[in-house]
Amino acid sequence: MEPQEAASSRSAGTPHAVVGATPSAPRDPLLGSVRTAARVLRAFSGADTALGVAELARRIGISKSTAHRMLATLAAERLLDQDATTGKYRLGLSLYELGSAVSEHVDLHQAALPVLTTLRHRTGEMVHVAVLDRLEVVYVERLESHHMLPVFRRVGHRLPAHLTSSGKALLAALPRDVLEARLEGHVLVARTPKTITNRTALLAELDRVARRGWASNIEEGQLGVSSVGAPVRGPDGAVMAAVSVVGDVTRLRGAALHQAAALVVEAAAVISGRLGYRSPRR
Repeated sequence: MEPQEAASSRSAGTPHAVVGATPSAPRDPLLGSVRTAARVLRAFSGADTALGVAELARRIGISKSTAHRMLATLAAERLLDQDATTGKYRLGLSLYELGSAVSEHVDLHQAALPVLTTLRHRTGEMVHVAVLDRLEVVYVERLESHHMLPVFRRVGHRLPAHLTSSGKALLAALPRDVLEARLEGHVLVARTPKTITNRTALLAELDRVARRGWASNIEEGQLGVSSVGAPVRGPDGAVMAAVSVVGDVTRLRGAALHQAAALVVEAAAVISGRLGYRSPRR
């Protein structure tokens, strides 16, 4: 047998364990640099709102060079601000913006959930809360009914706003110049033959929604499915979300659709009140 063949023959067999070898430890799936950044941010407690490089390094047990690079990076991302006089760092505006976003969602969840539970009981249908992101709606709350529907099953799902009742309620609340700027050059995709795909027709529909205070979607996003939605206002009166009821078109149509719309408008007003909105007296 040639030496090359012998080598191939040996390598083809079952590999032998190396005596005394230490099994490799499983790799940590978490990023060490991100964990260090989180420790840095948490170091800025209520009592210590401003920290220097040396103080931070000592407090969380990292080298000064690592602390300096981490602080500089976080400052570049506006998560920290550096005082030009003292050189010390403090929490940046971006963190406050993120905190406000979390607080707003938590407030909405707390305000909406008991109202959604009652709305589901009164209508017997699935209920949602959605927020607007450009020309899409993002569903942030969802309560199932005992009726099975061929729609999404998770919070966080996105849909084009123009083919949902929640989306129409939210789009109708935008200032007209903002709405038209967002629609400029945008293609209104069709999900069914009943989807509104013409910009002029959509603007007319949104005008109707604004006048009556609620929106409908009759098989525009999904054949066999209808919904009604109404806007939810925050403490300053600005529309921040929409609540909707979703059901089979055989149940949610005609008089039943209008009855559901009245209940949705009522629920939206209650949620708005729980968020601190006070409707102006007439």
